[in-house]
Amino acid sequence: MADSVLDFANPVFASYAAYAGLASMKMMGMMVVTVYYRRMKGVHANPEDTLFTSFGDKGKAVVRTDHPDIERVRRLHLNDLENIPPFLVVGLLYVLTKPSSDVAVWHFRVFLASRMLHTACYLGGLQPWRSIFFVFGYVTTVSMAVQVVAMGSL
Repeated sequence: MADSVLDFANPVFASYAAYAGLASMKMMGMMVVTVYYRRMKGVHANPEDTLFTSFGDKGKAVVRTDHPDIERVRRLHLNDLENIPPFLVVGLLYVLTKPSSDVAVWHFRVFLASRMLHTACYLGGLQPWRSIFFVFGYVTTVSMAVQVVAMGSL
């Protein structure tokens, strides 16, 4: 009996699982960074959140949805929410196409590296690098999607 493609004995699936886990942790970590920024700046999105301010003077906590630092981090988190879930779905379908291990691992590596570099550039306001790294990640996901569609049946 053949081994399942979705098994950690399959190096492509094992690699996908590791990179998918790291990308998911990065995306979830952005939520923590957003909360950290809100706490450090004493700026909250909801009135009830000011009750739990642990940094600084509680009396200085305000409700505000337009703080530039917090909005930058929040937009970055939103960008992850728009890009990482498609990678997770398309990447898993790509594993089912039984791609070359080397090619698949490079797809996964390029995607994760591009998201990490995109994050650094987004936080630092570095253009055009932010856009360049975004495009690398996007094209990587599209490349896998094209191969999935080519193997599929319409």
